[in-house]
Amino acid sequence: MENTIEKIYSEALSEIDAASDRKTMEALSTRYLGRKGFVTQYLKGISSLPEAERPLAGKRSNEVKKELEARIAERLEAIEAAAEAADPGIDVTLPGRTEPTGSLHPLTRIMTEMCEIFARLGFSVVEGPEVEYDYYNFEALNIPKHHPARAMQDTFYISPETVLRTHTSSTQPRVMEKTQPPVRIIAPGKVYRCDSDLTHTPMFHQVEGLYVDEKVSFGDLKGVLTSFIHQMFDPGISLRFRPSYFPFTEPSAEVDIKCVACRGKGCRICSHTGWLEILGSGMVHPAVLENAGYDTSKVSGFAFGMGVERITMLKYGVDDIRKYFENDIRFLRQF
Repeated sequence: MENTIEKIYSEALSEIDAASDRKTMEALSTRYLGRKGFVTQYLKGISSLPEAERPLAGKRSNEVKKELEARIAERLEAIEAAAEAADPGIDVTLPGRTEPTGSLHPLTRIMTEMCEIFARLGFSVVEGPEVEYDYYNFEALNIPKHHPARAMQDTFYISPETVLRTHTSSTQPRVMEKTQPPVRIIAPGKVYRCDSDLTHTPMFHQVEGLYVDEKVSFGDLKGVLTSFIHQMFDPGISLRFRPSYFPFTEPSAEVDIKCVACRGKGCRICSHTGWLEILGSGMVHPAVLENAGYDTSKVSGFAFGMGVERITMLKYGVDDIRKYFENDIRFLRQF
């Protein structure tokens, strides 16, 4: 019996020393030390030995088991060390793997650029709530209840007195209530209207501007907007102001620019007119100033508003406003 355990021990050592990979070592561990392994089976057979031989056989079997476990662990470490030495690991001379970088959404880019231009012109950026009181969205801007201009807004009503703001102009009376002239602000943000087609969406972005001070004239309005257009598009681009109507300005004007695609020659984008409507503007209506508590005999002002999507479409030559919201990575990668 003693010769048998020594024979098992000797054969196991030979096979362990000859093994060269982890898979072989795991197989040897199972073969000799597993539930049906040679050493385990030998231990189970000790009970059949003469009583006088059992203590010595048991002692030697446990010693062999521990020594084989230690030798297997030692051999595994040697195999892993050899594998690591053979593997060069990271080759620092190889070119790195770069991750694709993100970028700003085109609407964010243009809105940021617009704010930077107006900041250089002396305007401060203010924000207001998107869920707005009917008073600030309409009444404070000279659009009382049942005024026909409310139909132009296609408003989302949350309650009779609460709406999703239809323009960021609702920020203007909020600022004027708390600020004495001079006031020179722009209000960028999201607005909401019941409208959806190639050039309109239920949610879009606007930048509204307001300047109130003593002796503010329409000439000041033309100067500011001309400077903005030249910085946003091209110093050589032409503008024209057409009479229009807005309840909160009087007189009011639409502002057109020479078509950025055809340079006034006429194309599909400008409906072959050579001009593109780009924003609305005008002198602040005295009723709006009076609602804010301003003395209209001392101060006057102008206001303007434009859609960020419209500016972005002209700037980048985009023909469908829905592309801004479809999250098509092929479209966004262009920016």
